[in-house]
Amino acid sequence: MSIEVTRNFLLWCTIINYGILLVWFLFFALGHDWIQSIHGRWFRLSGDQFDALHYAGMAIFKIGIILFNLVPFIVLCIIS
Repeated sequence: MSIEVTRNFLLWCTIINYGILLVWFLFFALGHDWIQSIHGRWFRLSGDQFDALHYAGMAIFKIGIILFNLVPFIVLCIIS
């Protein structure tokens, strides 16, 4: 696999993952009460716990995107 193919792969992974993160945020921001009512049937979470879990999940996902997709993409751009 060439550097160009790997770089394109990482670029598309970054774009798709940020798209997923954006959809997650939009669902959370616009459908907060609906999502919380669905999760409330399965888990006993207060509103603050629910918010904290989602924000932490989004933060961990974003850090993963940066570490595993964006940084390697930038490195390959620099060395090319």
